[in-house]
Amino acid sequence: MITVHGIKLKLGTGTDKLLRKAERQLGLDAGDIESVRIVKESLDAREKPALYRVFSLELESKKTDESLIESCNRANIRYTAENPVRFEIKALQRHTEASAGQTALQNTENLPRPVVVGFGPCGIFAALALAEYGLRPVVLERGGHMDERVAAVERFWNGGPLDPECNVQFGEGGAGTFSDGKLTTGTKSPYARWILENFVDAGASPEILYKQKPHIGTDVLRGVVVNLRKKIEGLGGEVRFGCKLTEVLTEDGAVCGVKYIQVGAEKILSTDTVVLALGHSARDTIRSLYAGGLKMEQKPFSMGVRIEHPQRLIDLAQYGAPHEELGIGPADYKLNIKTSSGRGVYTFCMCPGGYVINASSVPGMLAVNGMSNSDRGSGTANSALLADVLPEDYDSDHPLAGVAFQEKYERLTCEFGNGKPPKQTVGSFLGKKTCADCGPSAAQIDLSKCLPGFVTDALREALPKLGRKLQGFDSPDALLTAIESRSSSPVRIKRDPETLQATSACSNADDLTIRGLYPAGEGAGYAGGIMSAAADGVRIAVRIAESLS
Repeated sequence: MITVHGIKLKLGTGTDKLLRKAERQLGLDAGDIESVRIVKESLDAREKPALYRVFSLELESKKTDESLIESCNRANIRYTAENPVRFEIKALQRHTEASAGQTALQNTENLPRPVVVGFGPCGIFAALALAEYGLRPVVLERGGHMDERVAAVERFWNGGPLDPECNVQFGEGGAGTFSDGKLTTGTKSPYARWILENFVDAGASPEILYKQKPHIGTDVLRGVVVNLRKKIEGLGGEVRFGCKLTEVLTEDGAVCGVKYIQVGAEKILSTDTVVLALGHSARDTIRSLYAGGLKMEQKPFSMGVRIEHPQRLIDLAQYGAPHEELGIGPADYKLNIKTSSGRGVYTFCMCPGGYVINASSVPGMLAVNGMSNSDRGSGTANSALLADVLPEDYDSDHPLAGVAFQEKYERLTCEFGNGKPPKQTVGSFLGKKTCADCGPSAAQIDLSKCLPGFVTDALREALPKLGRKLQGFDSPDALLTAIESRSSSPVRIKRDPETLQATSACSNADDLTIRGLYPAGEGAGYAGGIMSAAADGVRIAVRIAESLS
């Protein structure tokens, strides 16, 4: 196997030219390469308006002589005798004691079924991996199935009531369902390829396997999530909607079951394994678990606003021309700076051609997020613009003080926005215009009224600096919407680094774990996006399988 990095094609050149470029780099004749696969594609806009697509390829050559191997000894070319080992799930069989010194194999159908709480990215892939191991997981999801959830969200966006159990945060697919479906991650997980391949098998574009910044899009992701659920069910798993966890039952330091509410009735499900894939917005469940004795700790998160620009402005800054004229997707960006106080400000969850949405999940509180469809065709670019929030900002040592901090400013935002996301132009926010000068659709409120003072100060200092990094970013007409408060969880459920099991708060000993209880993903404080949450779910499933082997 030969891997070649950094092969460039000028924008508009067909990928059929890749093979010949690779042959020339390796000194091979036409026909010497018997197979080629694109493993990565990115865009190089450093010489705009000249843009280049940059590829990494995996090749199989008919020739494997010493001269070829020697020619591969370069920074951008690598030769390996074997194909790279990829993660795969093998059928699980559990060894049990048998008479006369013999070893028997116990079928996994006789094992207690693990319970996965939550059906967002972490819960989906934890359940899928457990199902492929033959463990027939039961998933408890407090929200509704996809059709029910989409209907509830659209009613809310059209002025109807907010359903606190079925909304942008809760329901099939988790918060990721109403997002851009971005799969970009800095996580170097061995499970990443397996996760992407399952997304493709469920209906996502095969391009996500090699694009540098892969995304699925909200419209496509909804069908993908349903297909993943059907795959889990086909493998013997079960997904129960409208089921809200109230308590994890334990006996002698080990899980023995869960309590949950379904259609107003409390039910008990016996199990010896629970994966807590709650997501970052299940605050009531986090509080009940804390009251039940789980050890938790504060962690930093970020808070700020969504910022919107015309997509054309971003295209011109990044590409030098509108993306439609170039025949490529709309431009994105990723910006960050340190303020004079040392606090970080950065953009996050950037949605080219997307929308700012009301992502509230609790009546009387308001939070926003960004989403876009697969075509990214709205004509508007938006991103979170966030400032670091540190535990010392919470004014309390309580493990859940960060949750209370989020809730305080979400209430203020709902109050000052009269139940709707308040907006303000950058010009008004920076004091270059009065709110009355900004127009009725833009200048609804001074956003400093619903942001912590240090966040307001940080954003005001950062905007002009970010405008020097990306031309037009601090345009006076750019629109800010509050409040972006759920970039990540402000609390971490502590778990043992080896067993990945939860730690009990009933003892000062950090190694006193609750056997069979696995906090996972974004809500537990161990991930920050679709891919990292999914990878943590798979990691938990693998650990559970290893404990049974």
